[in-house]
Amino acid sequence: MKFVIDKPVFLKTLQRVQGIVEKRNTMPILSNVFLEAQKDSLTLIATDLEVYIKDSVKANIFQEGAVSVNARKLFEIIKELYDEKVEISVNKENKVTIKSGKARFNIMGLSSADYPAFPLMDETSFNSVNSDKLKEMIEKTAFAVSTDETRYNINGFLFETDGPILRLVATDGHRLALIEKKDEESSIGKENKIKVLLPKKGVAEFKKLLDESEEEKTSGVMLAITQKNAVIKKGNTTINIRLLEGEFPDYRKVIPKDNNQTVIADKNTLLSSLKRVSILSTDKIKGVKFKFIKNKLELSCESPDIGDATEEVDIEYSGETIETAFNARYIIDMIETTDNQKIKIELKDNLNSGVFRPEGANEYTYVIMPMRL
Repeated sequence: MKFVIDKPVFLKTLQRVQGIVEKRNTMPILSNVFLEAQKDSLTLIATDLEVYIKDSVKANIFQEGAVSVNARKLFEIIKELYDEKVEISVNKENKVTIKSGKARFNIMGLSSADYPAFPLMDETSFNSVNSDKLKEMIEKTAFAVSTDETRYNINGFLFETDGPILRLVATDGHRLALIEKKDEESSIGKENKIKVLLPKKGVAEFKKLLDESEEEKTSGVMLAITQKNAVIKKGNTTINIRLLEGEFPDYRKVIPKDNNQTVIADKNTLLSSLKRVSILSTDKIKGVKFKFIKNKLELSCESPDIGDATEEVDIEYSGETIETAFNARYIIDMIETTDNQKIKIELKDNLNSGVFRPEGANEYTYVIMPMRL
């Protein structure tokens, strides 16, 4: 195999696969990236057996062939080269030679035959989805995904369709984020409702591709969902993720139906106040006390070993006094993802969960359980 490729093009593609290649070395070949030179393009594949990515870029092919080579080392070599052109050749023993300017590297590769095959997908399974809407849905729920690896059924996102409605839900057992978006132009899930669990690592890779769509000012990506996989395509890049098994909690039971006390707060004022007061919170005491009284919110935090802090925030509220406590980090996470200037808080009493959403944005629901302090 032998080809010549532009360094910036090759580097960008190699950088894209770095988050996917297996770093734990349970299978050495999963630390590699698969390279295949064919006709006038170079195809790259990387996988950890849960997430697969395939990308094709233009290259001058002098001899067709394939090999797999350590993804990290190849990326580091290409990144440090100063010439704009890179020549790569592979001999029969899978020794990979990299030349650029006056630099030359030899690294050992592995047989391409041993590399896991990229899962095939029926092209008719794909449907166009608005990338801006999908990106927003991920951004407004990702922070609520559980980081507890033992709770595999909430270690990702619930993705549902209901006619033209796309729904994404995430929870860690203490909070829940839900967003719905209507995509009339997409036909995904319109014939058969979709209800699948997407792993957080795979969705993070989806998000990177959607970020590129925003930079390139393209608004559509292709999405396919099967019984075992979710696949997203944009241009020459395809990402295939294996769905999680298990049953996602019934999120409808978590969302309060009778929170009849409504609070309206300025987003920036509430955010900055929470950040200040929560400075005195600790790993042991993460909560901040909220005292809602007429047109005023009193925030307070007390740590026996450190000290205490209080701050008043002007709000719109005319209900009875409610004293409760929430993990400040949970509220900060939500506020930092919204562009709206006002935050709406729906409460019942000090024992029940609070519902937070940007004012006027009923497609978004964020539920936080109260804390006992």
